[in-house]
Amino acid sequence: MFHFLFRIIGLFVLAFALVLAVLDITRSITASALILTPLSEAWASTNPQSLLSAQQFIEAWTHPIVWNPILLFLLKMPSWLVFWFIAMVLLWFGLKRETQYGRFARR
Repeated sequence: MFHFLFRIIGLFVLAFALVLAVLDITRSITASALILTPLSEAWASTNPQSLLSAQQFIEAWTHPIVWNPILLFLLKMPSWLVFWFIAMVLLWFGLKRETQYGRFARR
């Protein structure tokens, strides 16, 4: 059950990463230069207040080192790369595991 759910969510996240990659490719072609949109810029363009709220929440409920070096590093990465990595992790969790039995063993 959960394998199926992880695969479906992973495929949707992968499709979203593909859309973000196509947007970056289109912007790069029109500007004749490589343009990679950071995750923080994409998040701030859709909902800037939630980015600020997330920062305040993480700084209040965790150690400050979590926001400054770790999450800021992730927010500076290209948005399509972050979502591609999340999709790969979800699809990996969604893999069906091989049984411990041999190929011709009874189950």
